[in-house]
Amino acid sequence: MNRNLDRIQRNGKIMMLAYDQGLEHGPEDFDSKNYHPEYICDIASQGKYTCLAMQYANARKFWLPKYAHVPMIVKLNGKTKLGPEALSVTNASVDEAIGIGASGVGFTIYLGSDHEAEMIREFSEIRRQAHRYGLVVIAWMYPFITKPSSNDDELEADIVAYAARAGAELGADVVKIKYPRQPEKLPWIIKNAVGTKAILSGGDKTSDEDFVLKVKQFMNAGGAGVAVGRNAWQHPQPLFITEKTRKVIWPE
Repeated sequence: MNRNLDRIQRNGKIMMLAYDQGLEHGPEDFDSKNYHPEYICDIASQGKYTCLAMQYANARKFWLPKYAHVPMIVKLNGKTKLGPEALSVTNASVDEAIGIGASGVGFTIYLGSDHEAEMIREFSEIRRQAHRYGLVVIAWMYPFITKPSSNDDELEADIVAYAARAGAELGADVVKIKYPRQPEKLPWIIKNAVGTKAILSGGDKTSDEDFVLKVKQFMNAGGAGVAVGRNAWQHPQPLFITEKTRKVIWPE
């Protein structure tokens, strides 16, 4: 187990604030407050998130030095929504993440895409480099099934379990996985991340009740935490939903 995990977790649990959506989705996710990375850093700091995930350029320009007390996960790859292909290649390096004092790195793999092999190759090299220097490696394990396929539902429990297992066997310290269509199968999904912490991808903005229920189900099934993005920083009261989330992850 990567000892540096202690830098991004509290009592073995993780509450990540994720802010890599600008590259992935464009400005449509933002308003006059949350468009600015400093607003996100404020939420991470005041909300006592165990770590914050950003693309390298935002981390370099806005995280340091004011927010260096919040552990940083530098996202090393990404893609825009303008292209049709599920190919996410590196746009930053492990050395750059180390250079700004990051605690870990993140990387997306679109399992099932035509470019799966290329992303696995890149991830494997990043994992080797990052572990050499003691950084935590978090894999965004997102199925993207190239049609036609006999398994064409990316949120089917068996597919999400496959993603969790693949991330574990590729050597990730943490796998970030999606909420399945069959939540009753969450215990089996999380068991398949054997030896690896599984955290829930927060996904699209939804109601407070729906989001908190999903986090509860995930934690009760053995999950290690949540990576929340839009459900926090798109919320009119980000610290309110943060507190609700924190009480689920660390019940009193």
